[in-house]
Amino acid sequence: MPKSQERCQEIREETRNLIIRKSILYFARNGFAGTKISDLSKHIGIAQGTIYIYFKSKEELYDEIFAISDKIASNDKLTMLAKLPLPAEQKIKKMSDYVIKNLKDDMFAAGIALFTQRLLEGEADQTFYKTTEKIIKQGQKEGTVVSGNARKLSEFYWGVVYLYAVKSLYTADCAMINSQDLSRILLEG
Repeated sequence: MPKSQERCQEIREETRNLIIRKSILYFARNGFAGTKISDLSKHIGIAQGTIYIYFKSKEELYDEIFAISDKIASNDKLTMLAKLPLPAEQKIKKMSDYVIKNLKDDMFAAGIALFTQRLLEGEADQTFYKTTEKIIKQGQKEGTVVSGNARKLSEFYWGVVYLYAVKSLYTADCAMINSQDLSRILLEG
């Protein structure tokens, strides 16, 4: 029985989403320069030509993936959390809970890894760091956050998140820190 137009469209969307999902993980592990479409197609389990049906080039696929990593990194939850009328200590604990919970998801971990790589290359928005920096400054005024340069503390916090994101992508049996350990990076006592 022939497939309906709706089912054909569903298959196309499923295939495109599969390519994107598997490519995010592959690019996060291998970087742009270390990724060849031929190797990527083997990783995904599809023909190389199938990738080119959906994306004209490796660069176009990479741009799509970075748009997704930017979306993960510019998470509205962090921005909303920073604006809540809560003590900074609670904000940091909630942020750490959210991050640790989501690092178990390969897509989130890969998004964090890719975003951080772009950030280090000067290609990404620094909203994550700036928003965390504001929370740190608030906590320093309240006396609940360690003293020091708020920007450096923010970078250190997200550097640890990046480390565990990459670790979870590369290690099958990854020993993950908990949200309390992550919060302790910034909190007094």
